[in-house]
Amino acid sequence: MQQPTVPPAESFAIRCPKLGTQISFSYCRRENEGLPCARTLDCWYVHFQVVVFLRQELTAEQWQKAFAAPTSPKMVSLAEMIEQAQKRVKKDG
Repeated sequence: MQQPTVPPAESFAIRCPKLGTQISFSYCRRENEGLPCARTLDCWYVHFQVVVFLRQELTAEQWQKAFAAPTSPKMVSLAEMIEQAQKRVKKDG
């Protein structure tokens, strides 16, 4: 049976190796400053045709920015996420 080309329902969650918790595809889709997490393809390919879906959704430039850059080690990623959250808190008041 061929895999679907659309993401699973929002209620479907998988364990995120980066965060260590259950998350839905919608989080992965926007995690990287509005772009998909660099690990999205590896995490979701078993659940649906994530490459086909994202190739239709992203421009070539967005694809390159999301998936061509090397991934950061977990500690660096966590530090960056904390920094981004702190900036949002300051911005929101």
